[in-house]
Amino acid sequence: MVFESLMRPLRAVSKPWEMLFYGIFVASIGVFLGYWIFRDKADLVMIFLTVFAVIPLMFHTLRREEQADMEEEQETKMLKRHSKVLFFYIFLFVGMTIAYVMWYVFLPDNMSQMVFKQQIITIAQINSPVVVGDAVSMGLFTKILFNNMKVLIFCILFSFFYGAGAIFILTWNASVVAAAIGNLIKLGVAKYAATAGFTKMAAMTQTTTYAFSRYLFHGLPEMAAYMVAGLAGGIISAAVINKHFQTDKFQRIMLDSSTLMLIALGILFFAALMESFITPALF
Repeated sequence: MVFESLMRPLRAVSKPWEMLFYGIFVASIGVFLGYWIFRDKADLVMIFLTVFAVIPLMFHTLRREEQADMEEEQETKMLKRHSKVLFFYIFLFVGMTIAYVMWYVFLPDNMSQMVFKQQIITIAQINSPVVVGDAVSMGLFTKILFNNMKVLIFCILFSFFYGAGAIFILTWNASVVAAAIGNLIKLGVAKYAATAGFTKMAAMTQTTTYAFSRYLFHGLPEMAAYMVAGLAGGIISAAVINKHFQTDKFQRIMLDSSTLMLIALGILFFAALMESFITPALF
């Protein structure tokens, strides 16, 4: 298919920064097709259309990683190889987020409210007043950590049962984060609407930088944890599909996947600390 021919797994791993533009492109196509064909359900349809465009690339990449696990004996070399895949996952996530933010901000209000309807509802459900205090912060940390761990488990399960299934969770999170960022930017635009010239440009730049920093500061490590977990589940899935579980090398694959899951848990713990204690202090 056309999307599959635009980016090959080897190119994506060797030049992960190109996934930034790929993410912007496929997410933008998803937004317009979703609104054009399924206007009332565009908020969810655009996610599925974006996922459909990315799944072939994810599937072939996971197969390559699983094959590498079969051939490579040193765990450190395997983790170094997986880190390259993680980078292209991150660039893909950032690209999709940028695209969704762009369309949330630039589309007319009535159109953006329809395209991001479910995302806006989700943000309203998870937002709560910030209360200062060590006990409250620790309670918030526990809540965030356990909630994120549930998402992590879903990433592993989705990747295991659907191969590249975790990309759905990542795309959905990109759209929710983008709606939150876009809302902050729109508030800034309204605030500085009366200004003009350099002052307005500087204010818009500051608002945009603040909005992205506010959510990606802890959001990127959190997404990285989900990506690592999804990679682990996907590698096991590829091994099962290729019937490598019947070979002696399957133990090596399981060891590598278990290591990735532990790394994902460590990153998730760190991201929860950032979201609970550091982000409220900085922003």
